[in-house]
Amino acid sequence: MKFILGTKEEMTQIFQEDGRVVPVTAISAGPIVVTQVKNTDTDGYTAVQVGFGAQKESRLGKSILGHTKDLGAFKTLREFRIEDTADMEKGKSIDVSIFEPGEEIEVSGISKGKGFQGVVKRHGFKGGPRTHGQKHSERKPGSIGSTGPQRVFKGVRMAGRMGSDRTTVKNLSVVAVDAEKGLLFVKGAVPGRRGTLLEVRTA
Repeated sequence: MKFILGTKEEMTQIFQEDGRVVPVTAISAGPIVVTQVKNTDTDGYTAVQVGFGAQKESRLGKSILGHTKDLGAFKTLREFRIEDTADMEKGKSIDVSIFEPGEEIEVSGISKGKGFQGVVKRHGFKGGPRTHGQKHSERKPGSIGSTGPQRVFKGVRMAGRMGSDRTTVKNLSVVAVDAEKGLLFVKGAVPGRRGTLLEVRTA
């Protein structure tokens, strides 16, 4: 499995050789450095921990600095569960050149926060009728309780905080790779705003 960390830059479009235009998201990806290789003997599972982004040492705790003292201070540490860690070793650098156009990938990140929203926007409710004397119920949820038990059941969809959730978008594909600038162009949209940390892995 291929994987890398990056930040969302912008959305743009790329014209292919046959003249078709493809909407893409530019991701500033890598380089990442392997900070720890976990195995079943010592950790109970196989995984690779990587560091991404530079950070001031004064902003990190002693435990983190001691963990990565030979490699530098990283802004972010992430872990990827993989079965084969034979070609992974501490200190190895991974950049965006490992990906190729046409590869199927999935991208995970924190979605945009939208604050407190009603049921029409948050859950796609239809709302109330706009005629027959219904004056102020266009975007209201309607009945939320039950007559018999006389209570509101758990899990009823209501208004509340929306967004800021970890979201994974699957079935994306790599359109182009710019190894010099460290950019990965992915077809379609990915979670978050500009600057959101993204985890990119092959499907």
